[in-house]
Amino acid sequence: MREASRTTRQRIADRLRDDALQAGAIAREFEIQTSDALSHVEHISKSLDSTDEQLLVAPPTCEECGFDAFDDLVNRPSRCPECKSESVTEPAYRIN
Repeated sequence: MREASRTTRQRIADRLRDDALQAGAIAREFEIQTSDALSHVEHISKSLDSTDEQLLVAPPTCEECGFDAFDDLVNRPSRCPECKSESVTEPAYRIN
């Protein structure tokens, strides 16, 4: 299928099959808002339910203390609940 005829969501899914990407990186690469990138990732996850593929999520991680047991794996927390640092990485997504 030609690249021009593929939807943004289809192109994001193809990209996530190649590499793990954070929502910010998806937004920059596809020239969309980060909130739209998260919406696309959520929809892609639902569409994978009927396939043998799955969306893997590398959780956000505190760069100060290494905490990674956040409740919400999809959204980037504003700060670490353990050490209160605001140096928290975004979660990364990959289709496997």
